[in-house]
Amino acid sequence: ENVDALLDVWYPGEAGGDAVAALLFGKENPSGRLPITFPKSVGQLPLNYNHLPTGRGDDYDTESGQAQFPFGFGLSYTNFTYSKLNVWPQKFSEGDSVIVSFTLTNTGKYAGDEVAQVYCRDEVSSIARPTKELKAFQRIHLEPNESKVVTFSFTSKDFAFLDENMKSIVEPGLFRLMIGSSSKRIELRTIIEFEE
Repeated sequence: ENVDALLDVWYPGEAGGDAVAALLFGKENPSGRLPITFPKSVGQLPLNYNHLPTGRGDDYDTESGQAQFPFGFGLSYTNFTYSKLNVWPQKFSEGDSVIVSFTLTNTGKYAGDEVAQVYCRDEVSSIARPTKELKAFQRIHLEPNESKVVTFSFTSKDFAFLDENMKSIVEPGLFRLMIGSSSKRIELRTIIEFEE
């Protein structure tokens, strides 16, 4: 509550001091992303971005169910915008590739890396599935005012799960794709459909 940012360096090794100094003094731009979710309080545990649907809201009796820092979160000295989402094809079958592309732009004053993340939600399935799953990510370096088209490719296997008999299957239906800079900050959304 009393600081604008935290720098969590985990186990930086013997060159960690130089790396931290470069970040703090602006010689390098931080671009790390959290591999876990940080709760606001111990009463929220366990707190996972990819939890199963509960049939209730995520809030608790005395506090929000929102994380202090969500999975995939990280700060930068610059800003990035996501735009111009294209998905082809919208309907796909086994053996097809689904190409997802969008434009990423560095709208800030400093060069930096963005870690674009693609999450998925199976809209209807025969067993309970996570509300959101990380499917892919990509680190992209951009100079100030530079834009790049970022592309991901998926096949039906990327949407498979283990059924009640522990068999890997892909069920026909709708999948919601969500693209952003963390599990919480989603910038672009679309629906694709798997057909048998």
